[in-house]
Amino acid sequence: MSTLRVTAEVLTVHEHPNADALELAQVGLYRAVVAKGAYRTGEAAVYIPEQAVLPAGLIEELGLTGRLAGGEADRVKAVRLRGELSQGIVCRPKALADLDLARAAAEGTDFAERLGITKWVPPVPPTMNGDVKSAPDLLSWVDIENIQRYPDIFAPGEPVVLTEKLHGSACLLTYVAEEGRVFVSSKGFGAKSLALCEDPRNLYWRAVRGHGVAEAAARLCERLGATRVGVFGEVYGAGVQDLTYGADGRRETLGYAAFDVSAEVDGTVRWLDPAEVLEGELPVVPRLFSGPYDIERVLEFASGRETVSGRELHLREGVVIRPAVERYSAVTGGRAIAKAVSPAYLTRKGGTEFE
Repeated sequence: MSTLRVTAEVLTVHEHPNADALELAQVGLYRAVVAKGAYRTGEAAVYIPEQAVLPAGLIEELGLTGRLAGGEADRVKAVRLRGELSQGIVCRPKALADLDLARAAAEGTDFAERLGITKWVPPVPPTMNGDVKSAPDLLSWVDIENIQRYPDIFAPGEPVVLTEKLHGSACLLTYVAEEGRVFVSSKGFGAKSLALCEDPRNLYWRAVRGHGVAEAAARLCERLGATRVGVFGEVYGAGVQDLTYGADGRRETLGYAAFDVSAEVDGTVRWLDPAEVLEGELPVVPRLFSGPYDIERVLEFASGRETVSGRELHLREGVVIRPAVERYSAVTGGRAIAKAVSPAYLTRKGGTEFE
C-alpha cells in the first residue's frame, strides 16, 4: 500500500466524454471526475487519494454523505462515473480557504493531519493474526507508490522489469545467520518490528513451512555470506482474498510466490532480484516484461488476465515496476519501485482487501 499524502496540486482539466455537466481533473496520471467549471487548467486544488479515510464534517462539506466506500461510508475508492474512472477527490476544503494553494503545491505541503484525514488500514482476519514478539532484526517491506501518482519515478527509455502484482497477503521472512533464527511477519506487524510466534494455524507460517521458505533463505544467506536475508512473498488462494489464482489458502494447495529479496552483507542491506537468486528454490512472481520504460506500455501490462495459474482464471491486479539495476529515487526518497493497478481490479464488485 502506498503512503498517504494529501497535497495541493496544479490541475489539468479535460472534457468528460459522456457528461456535459462533468469534467476530468488530472493529477499526475490520475483523473478525478469534477463538476464542470469548478476548476481550470493551471489552477491548484487539494487532491485526496484513494484509501484515505475522511472525517464526517469534511464528507458533509463535500456533499459525499453515503457515497464513499467502507462500512462507515468514509473511505475514498476508485469509481466509474458516467463511464470514466475517477481516482481520488479534487476539492478546496473550507479549512484551507486562507491558504495559497499554488504555493502549497510548489512546496509539497501535506494537509492530511490538518484536515483530519487518515490512511485506511485493511482488516486482519484471524488466520493472518496471532501472538507477536519483538523482532528488531526483522527486515521490513516498503510502501510502493503508484506510478500514476508519481510518473517521474522512471525516465522514458530507462531499462525496467515488470512483474505481475498478486492479490494476496504479503509474508515477510527474515533469516538471521547467527543461530539460524527465523522471523515471520505480515506487512503491518513488520512495519512495527514485530514477528508472529509460530502457529500451525497461522497463514504465513503455513506458507513458510509448506514451501520451505526458511530453508531457501538459509541457503541463500550462506551463498551470499550475508548476516541476514529477507524473503518477501505473496500468500494467495481461496480464503485469503477474492482473487485465488486456482489455489486454496485453506488447504495444502496454499499459493506462495516470492516478489522481493533483501540481504545484509558487510553491514549494508541491498535489494536483489528474486528471479535470479531464488531460481529453482522457490516460486517467484511472473515476469511480464523487460525493456525500456514507457508509461503507456506499463499501463497496458497492468490490465489483462492473471498468468500465475497458467489458465487466465480472472483479471490481473496490476504490475510492479523496477529498474533493471537497483537504484535510489529522489521522487520516492528511497527505492526506485512503483506499481500500476488495473482499473478493472479497482472497480470490481465483491472484492476483498485484507492485510
